[in-house]
Amino acid sequence: MVLALGLTPARSQEMDHSMHQPVEPTAPVQDASEQEDPHADHRMPPAEPTEQESERAVDHSMHAPTEPAQPAPKASEEPADPHAGHAMPPATPQAEPMDQAAMDHDTAMDPDLPATAPPRDPIPPVTPADRAAAFPEVDGHAVHDKSIHSFWLLDRLEAWDADEEGTGVGWEALAWVGTDLDRVWLRSEGERVDGTTESADVEVLYGRAIARWWDLVAGVRHDFGEGPSQTFAVFGVMGLAPYKFEVEATAYLGESGQTGLALETEYETLFTNRLIGQWLVEAEAWGQDDPERGIGDGLSTLEAGFRLRYEFHRQFAPYIGVVWERAYGGTADFRREQLGDIEETRVVAGVRIWF
Repeated sequence: MVLALGLTPARSQEMDHSMHQPVEPTAPVQDASEQEDPHADHRMPPAEPTEQESERAVDHSMHAPTEPAQPAPKASEEPADPHAGHAMPPATPQAEPMDQAAMDHDTAMDPDLPATAPPRDPIPPVTPADRAAAFPEVDGHAVHDKSIHSFWLLDRLEAWDADEEGTGVGWEALAWVGTDLDRVWLRSEGERVDGTTESADVEVLYGRAIARWWDLVAGVRHDFGEGPSQTFAVFGVMGLAPYKFEVEATAYLGESGQTGLALETEYETLFTNRLIGQWLVEAEAWGQDDPERGIGDGLSTLEAGFRLRYEFHRQFAPYIGVVWERAYGGTADFRREQLGDIEETRVVAGVRIWF
């Protein structure tokens, strides 16, 4: 009996303590606009709204309905979404899209340039004024001075075997003395066979530069050799044609109304800096027959040759070559009567000298 009474007050005391546990007061539910965002510390600060957006935000906040307070969730229930009922902030107006390639190019060119910087202006197109500044007009060849200079060239001094007639010797020489614009030209060409001069001529000309690499010449020519000598007035042009062809075109007006035309063209091929090939084509035509000199009217002779020289020095170069010559028209008739042969091919050897 005593034991039962001792236990009874203890149980009743425990029940009283369990019934009198303090109840935590329920936190008042804040308005959706006043609730604290749990991610506020982790969000980037919003961009400052413009003046118009600020006014619209104020108007909406004044007219927004007040949401009723929600009861606090029980311990056994899952907590509600902290973001539920949050009003989304107004979207910040996005900038116009920009060319990603242009932005990358500008950023690559300038590392300090921000990624949002507008693209730089492109390179302006080339104008005619830009081209004129880059490629100015170049004046022609300037006259260096008025001092006197000279040039002497023995272009060909060669020999060949003339069969029964003996040894043949031929030459062609050129020289000038003067300034860049005005010069006196000397030209000579001829052949000798077995000690006898068959044909030869000497020309004395005045030359005036009329264009780049071209001279206009005028003067006199004197022929001598077999038959009586003869003098001609000379008019012509000489110079360097395109593709480096050396050209001489000369017209002759002689005694008794004799006229003639000579054309000579040379071209050089450089196999090496010292081994050079020279190509030659020469033609003559006359206006009337001249039996005393063995000349007929029309195309008189045509000569073509190739000479290969080796320049030990620029001033001295021995050579070997082959020359082909043929007579035409009345000249061919005269040669048949005298020699019986109108065509000839010969191998030559000689030397070229200039100073």
